[in-house]
Amino acid sequence: MADPRIKTLKIKTGVVKRLTKEKLMYIKETEQQREKVEKLKTSGIDESTIKKQEEVLRESQMMIPDTQRRLKAAYEDLKSIIADCEELNKEEDFLNAIKFLADAEKEI
Repeated sequence: MADPRIKTLKIKTGVVKRLTKEKLMYIKETEQQREKVEKLKTSGIDESTIKKQEEVLRESQMMIPDTQRRLKAAYEDLKSIIADCEELNKEEDFLNAIKFLADAEKEI
């Protein structure tokens, strides 16, 4: 029978993977929205459209710290799970967890 810790490891790895992607997506979205606002300002479009797009930009910017906080918590959680499962170091799921932990560490 498979070790039940492997299931936990898979779940926690998935959370870290998703939050890492989510944070990168919000950063990219914020940059694109910033460029869009700048283009609108230089094109001389009406002020209400610019304000609406600036609001969208602020919402994207607000999501980055929240995602960062959740990623840090998930990272620490996965790190502790990995420490408790050292004897599973030959398992593919354990190796995947180590890989995604390293990827997430770059974003923290």
